[in-house]
Amino acid sequence: MAAQQDNHQENSSSSASDNTTHFGYQTVDKNDKESKVASVFHSVAAQYDVMNDLMSFGIHRLWKRFTIDASGVRPGNKVLDLAGGTGDLTAKFSQLVGREGKVILADINSSMLNVGRDKLRDKGLVQNIEYVQANAQYLPFEDNTFDIVTIAFGLRNVTDKDMALRSIYRVLKPGGRLLVLEFSKPEHELISKAYDFYSFNILPKMGELVAKDGDSYQYLAESIRMHPDQETLKEMMDSAGFEQTSFKNLTGGVVALHKGYKF
Repeated sequence: MAAQQDNHQENSSSSASDNTTHFGYQTVDKNDKESKVASVFHSVAAQYDVMNDLMSFGIHRLWKRFTIDASGVRPGNKVLDLAGGTGDLTAKFSQLVGREGKVILADINSSMLNVGRDKLRDKGLVQNIEYVQANAQYLPFEDNTFDIVTIAFGLRNVTDKDMALRSIYRVLKPGGRLLVLEFSKPEHELISKAYDFYSFNILPKMGELVAKDGDSYQYLAESIRMHPDQETLKEMMDSAGFEQTSFKNLTGGVVALHKGYKF
């Protein structure tokens, strides 16, 4: 199955024009992707946290913890949690930046943002968090605003990833850093085959049972396969202006954490 998917990705990429992009394995008009992705996340928002725990067997919490630790966040920092969804990273950043710091939870999807806001307020986290509905390609912030920008499991859903990376670079302060936590390409063939079987045979059924939406989880599985691999994403970050770019594979490359600096 992995070989078939690689061929699908190559064929889809070669047939896409400047006006088209990928929605899973479909080639769609760029103007249509945003609304299609929005429909997916409006559908899954209410069960998003439950499904994350089920899909990853809870390991997503360790991946996010690793990201927080790698961020170098300090008291007083200003952090943008982009595509922050239901606020897992925001909750921890809020505690670490303290009263003098600020965390902005930004997401393009209003349903996800509302779930995140309700969850964080229920935890009593209100003093240093702001909520902004924003498209990663057109960030509504001034230049040189943030010490840290994170985007966890969100970049693959962005229509123009290069544009989003340039937008993130613009809003980072000199000395600031970007961390991209995203599903990636497994390092070993056995892991890759097991991951493919799970993603395309188990995950959509799980989505149907729990979230009553198997199609959205089929898209999510496909979107992971269409996302750039580790080296390609590193090169994209380099092209956007980031320096000292690097990545760390987690869980055998199922997920990778990319990091880059603005100097």
